[in-house]
Amino acid sequence: MNPRDLPSVDVLTERLREASPVELPWPLVTMVARSALDDARAQIGAGGEPDPFTSALPQLDRLASIRPQRVINATGVLLHTNLGRAPIPQAAADLAAAHITGYGNVEFDLATGDRGGRSAYVQELLTAVTGAEAALAVNNNAGALLLALATLAGSGNVVVSRGELIEIGGSFRLPALMEASGASLVEVGTTNRTRLSDYDHVMADADLILKVHTSNYRIEGFAEEVGYRELAELANRRGIPFVADVGSGLLDTRVPWLDGSPPQWLGNEPGVRQVLDAGAGVVLFSGDKLLGGPQAGIAVGHASHIVRMARHPVARALRTSGAAQAALSGTLELYASGRAREVPFWSMATLDYDHLETRHRQVLDASGLAGEVVRSASVPGAGSVPGELIPSPAIRLPGRADASWKQLLTSAPPIVGRRQADALLVDLRTVDPKDDRLVAGALADLT
Repeated sequence: MNPRDLPSVDVLTERLREASPVELPWPLVTMVARSALDDARAQIGAGGEPDPFTSALPQLDRLASIRPQRVINATGVLLHTNLGRAPIPQAAADLAAAHITGYGNVEFDLATGDRGGRSAYVQELLTAVTGAEAALAVNNNAGALLLALATLAGSGNVVVSRGELIEIGGSFRLPALMEASGASLVEVGTTNRTRLSDYDHVMADADLILKVHTSNYRIEGFAEEVGYRELAELANRRGIPFVADVGSGLLDTRVPWLDGSPPQWLGNEPGVRQVLDAGAGVVLFSGDKLLGGPQAGIAVGHASHIVRMARHPVARALRTSGAAQAALSGTLELYASGRAREVPFWSMATLDYDHLETRHRQVLDASGLAGEVVRSASVPGAGSVPGELIPSPAIRLPGRADASWKQLLTSAPPIVGRRQADALLVDLRTVDPKDDRLVAGALADLT
């Protein structure tokens, strides 16, 4: 084969654009075409007979697959980190869209006509729903922790239990973040048992006490930890800040926005209000976990601490966008008005089992497949309420789990199910009922 027989870049690009599953920008497709042609010339030099069009298709498919798009979450993991965690309320999405597609009062005071404070309304809402003196929102909870340590400990000593020095998704390790703040770690206790006396022994050189929600795991059996109130009292006696990172953002363990008693699956999840009442100086939590809003890191607590954090130079590097502020405002307004059950996370988490079972049977019947509806369990996800399960039905399709799972990823929109013991499970708790028809159709197409 002669290199002159290869198509031009423009010709190959046009052919690839026609074959692309989605309309990709011309420069991206051109880049794929050039790479394929370079590889083809190298293969011809080695005596090969390459087809640059065929070799380019996988790269084209890869670009189409990584392009941001909506997917249907049929895993039963309500807060699926890989799928964006919490879907935000429609009202919050509408507010965010208004900021993204136009202009907004991000830092403009409409009452005075002067420059206003960024996220001022969010701060008012956060103090209203948590009872804290002051509040601050940054871009994520890791950022909130970094800011708290850099501000309140500086280059001083931060005392933390060894059992709370966690690693979470993406190989993110808490000790590395703490060291990046400039603080020095003082580890106390052991992995499974830490007592108040362990903290007391190092208080002479302590500048801050930190307690961290263990997020993705919990220790059971021969275990012991020190409670929030005890640590708050110890910090108060020593005249140093106590920062509690509760992670998941459950505002109140009483969940007053739901009817009846708190769900059993909430377990012993700490509530922001309760930790503040226990005496924590600053409480940190995520916006996109149990709060059910957009990605954000939230700090509430004593005004003296929060004001210092807001004035720290790092705060500007961590600030939220106008759209994120708008989405967080829309979410918090539902809590402030007693309508938090409308938050998608809480709506999905509290769906009636019998109603869900009916939906599963209808989808399975519509698919025409010979599966079964079985008793299963959904999970809160994203490190929230570790180890707790929410009873839920699921469609179980035995055999060829990997192949079926991968085929669902090619649906329009892609559907992400769950593989378990050589069976494909589809859990509709995390699926919008409007999408049931799409799920049934994709299941019917399984080969």
